[in-house]
Amino acid sequence: MKHLLKLGDYSEKEILSILNLADQLKYEKKHNIEHHYLKGKTLGMIFAKSSTRTRVSFEVGMYDLGGSALFLSNANTQLGRGEPVEDTARVLSRYLDGIMIRTFDQEEVETLANYGSIPIINGLTDYAHPCQVLADLMTIREFKNTFKGMKLTFIGDGNNMCNSLIVGCIKVGMDVAVACPKGYEPDADIVAWAKETGKFTLTTDIYEAAKDADVLYTDVWASMGEEAEAEERKKVFAGYQINSSLMAVAKPDAMVLHCLPAHREEEITAEVFEAHSEEIFEEAENRLHAQKAVLVKLMKEQYQENSK
Repeated sequence: MKHLLKLGDYSEKEILSILNLADQLKYEKKHNIEHHYLKGKTLGMIFAKSSTRTRVSFEVGMYDLGGSALFLSNANTQLGRGEPVEDTARVLSRYLDGIMIRTFDQEEVETLANYGSIPIINGLTDYAHPCQVLADLMTIREFKNTFKGMKLTFIGDGNNMCNSLIVGCIKVGMDVAVACPKGYEPDADIVAWAKETGKFTLTTDIYEAAKDADVLYTDVWASMGEEAEAEERKKVFAGYQINSSLMAVAKPDAMVLHCLPAHREEEITAEVFEAHSEEIFEEAENRLHAQKAVLVKLMKEQYQENSK
């Protein structure tokens, strides 16, 4: 593992190794066991998109691991004034031990990786959100104990979350169903891959998708950068809600996940959200543990390779 750009680059074995380490790090943190695996390391965090969970979890994660994190926004760096990503990658590689970037274009993340000489972590793009899905998988395994035979249903916009969930869940052996309005489907290449690789359903019917689901998942109807479309999207997605009637067609012990922030009474009712809040906020906490595992896997191994 050199970078985390998208989950499609990872094998099932590599994903599971991250999740196993995340479980270990979570246990150690809960029991106040010091794990300074990245002592003296510095992570640069580039934010073109604002964040709560991503910034706090990566910053706290680096502190827990004995390193430090440096916040960099487009507004306060030369990236915001038009410096090429290629140049930024080569400069920051001489100062830092790793970079996490949260931005719009997947190409920007890929370019950082191509021109830099340190690990690059995709904290979110419009195409993919691998860090969130690693936390989601960690949470599913905590509550369900396995991935095999499990079905995850995603309801809503075929966005970055949907793209990464399809890939991550199928990679670990889960079935996936997606219900979204026409014109809002997930990435076409990912859909084609999913149909060839695993058991995958794409439909406009939320009840068809949710039938016998073990996990129901949703996200906001208008993602960051789509605020101008918010009112139109409310009309398009009006029927794409996780509510009690949808829960009734899923398995009786189905869990509900949401990457947050949640808009109650839009993509999910307050009743369902609160009934499954333990799962949802455990999922949010697991961003910290899963990302720490990614940091250790990438930055500790990188250090060992460079020191040989």
